[in-house]
Amino acid sequence: MGPVMKISDRDVLLVIDVQNDFCSGGALAVPGGEKVVPAINRIAPKFANVVLTQDWHPRDHVSFAPNHAGKQPFQTIELDYGTQVLWPAHCVQGTPGAEFHGDLDLTGASMVVRKGFRRGIDSYSALFENDHRTPTGLLGYLRERELKTVFVAGLALDFCVRFSAEDARNAGFEVAVIEDACRGIDLDGSVAATHRSFGERGISVISFEAFL
Repeated sequence: MGPVMKISDRDVLLVIDVQNDFCSGGALAVPGGEKVVPAINRIAPKFANVVLTQDWHPRDHVSFAPNHAGKQPFQTIELDYGTQVLWPAHCVQGTPGAEFHGDLDLTGASMVVRKGFRRGIDSYSALFENDHRTPTGLLGYLRERELKTVFVAGLALDFCVRFSAEDARNAGFEVAVIEDACRGIDLDGSVAATHRSFGERGISVISFEAFL
């Protein structure tokens, strides 16, 4: 056991997309997705600043495979901002699948950032949509609040967690991913690629145990 992590009021816990559709039985279930909930619930009270993100797609979203004739989920298409994975329809605005997992303790969250609500562009990162230019507003919030270190947990490690961590790091924040409070999809080696990227960028990967 290492030293217990010291959390300051300049730290923020960013909880990514812990929604029903990403948990077992959901439309785009991450294997064991709901297993992040107890870990996040134990860590979150230690933070003065907790931000939740929520995937919030219109039914006609460009990333949904059913909206493209002849396309299957997990195939890709080219859009003006690059390659887009086509997903099963998920986290549709106002549906039970888009709601936060029922066991996730929401009481400490000071902000909920909804993303992916523009029909023509997907949004993995909590900070920018997939063109890497359209901001969600979270970056302004973090800077205006003068927060310094971003701890990231949630779903999925190799997509929305990864993009959020990288964007926060690129914006100049210290970033730590709480690996055992995340779960991955692992599409074509994407978990291994995520770990390589974190190493190259100086993003720390830490354990939930560090907080206990």
